[in-house]
Amino acid sequence: MIAAGAQPMDVEALARGGLDWLVGSARDTGNGLAWAETATATPTATPTATPTDEEPNLSLYSGAAGIVLALLEGREHFGDDRYGDAAQRGARTIAAAVGECDDSSLYVGLAGMAVALRAVDDLLGDPAAGAAADRAMDRVRARFDGTRWDDRWFDLLIGNAGIALAALATGHVELAVLAVEPYLRTTERTAGGVHWEVLSGAPARFHHLSHGTLGIAYALTAVGRAAGRPDLTELALAGVSDVVARNEAGPEGFLVPHSDPQYYPDLVPRHSYGWCHGPTGDAQLFRLLAAVHQDPAWPALADRCWHTVTHSGLPQRLRPGFWDNNGRCCGTAGVLALACDRQVEHGDGLDFANILVADLAARATEDADGARWSNVEHRETPSELAPQPGWGMGNAGIVRELLRYGRISAGGRNAGYAVDWPDQPAAGAARSPGFGVL
Repeated sequence: MIAAGAQPMDVEALARGGLDWLVGSARDTGNGLAWAETATATPTATPTATPTDEEPNLSLYSGAAGIVLALLEGREHFGDDRYGDAAQRGARTIAAAVGECDDSSLYVGLAGMAVALRAVDDLLGDPAAGAAADRAMDRVRARFDGTRWDDRWFDLLIGNAGIALAALATGHVELAVLAVEPYLRTTERTAGGVHWEVLSGAPARFHHLSHGTLGIAYALTAVGRAAGRPDLTELALAGVSDVVARNEAGPEGFLVPHSDPQYYPDLVPRHSYGWCHGPTGDAQLFRLLAAVHQDPAWPALADRCWHTVTHSGLPQRLRPGFWDNNGRCCGTAGVLALACDRQVEHGDGLDFANILVADLAARATEDADGARWSNVEHRETPSELAPQPGWGMGNAGIVRELLRYGRISAGGRNAGYAVDWPDQPAAGAARSPGFGVL
């Protein structure tokens, strides 16, 4: 276990163990590397063609695309070409599947695959990956029906907003504009502003980043800024106004319900704290708004999110189901990302980041295969789930944040990432040149 005052090299060893487990849990497809959504490391140093009943997952959320980005972080941080080679081999598998993927979205489809492919080209000089990224986005563009891509979801995770952010990340601004313009004509007026039906036919209206109003507002803001479209940024503000009016934490905090009316109230908590449906993710939008609008109201709202997160009791598991996830989406690694942003921008995030890293270290399984994390489903027996390699719930998302924390806590000159995530603004006014090994 790493104590709250851990030295960066301890964290680096843990992160390297996570990277090694990712490499060891891959299987050779004959064309490249692939990962199942749940994986077990092989006992050999080189990935082997291991039979599996589970199809390889290629998505940004839980599959190869998110893992490739974590491996790129490892390669840039450690200067270790083993991780770059694994990332490039993973990209080959993704590229070979571009013509077969039926989903277009950022987190589970082609758009997210394109983000990873573009990053491999940018960092490793792989023009085949870059060409595959363009093919993927061409396929996404061709599937647009004039309003949307997905019959059910109209959000950031699966719908238009996420595709718009992927389009920006891969250099397709005109596609990003096409993706968000339908939000101009599909608004629903509320007492506080506007929101959208993000799940077709559902009475619930979702409020947060992954599936709700704030995720749409993030895309509208980012695209509006990139394309010089004030109508888009103004609509984003109307959506944010609706969500801000729903705050239930008083003037010092920020805590908005998952949805109204509550979506499956017997299963879904009314309040969450992570990136997906809580103030951790909400703060990322407020950071973006602060950069775009230069209005003190936005950093103040980000401060209120931070207050709520740091006073919530996490990462303690106060009751069954309260904080059962270590991952980037709805768990500890996502909060660590915000804590590191806070440290870079305000100098007040490191103490809480230390607590989060100590908790991640205590929950890691370390052995000859490397390091990995398991989440908990308190309603199942046994409750400990199999470890996952991907970004959302698994190693890739955790490792990425541990590496950045290591640089920041060591006072390193680069406090950013090798690859910026589509829905997390780069921290600070400017990024230092290069990405040197500490």
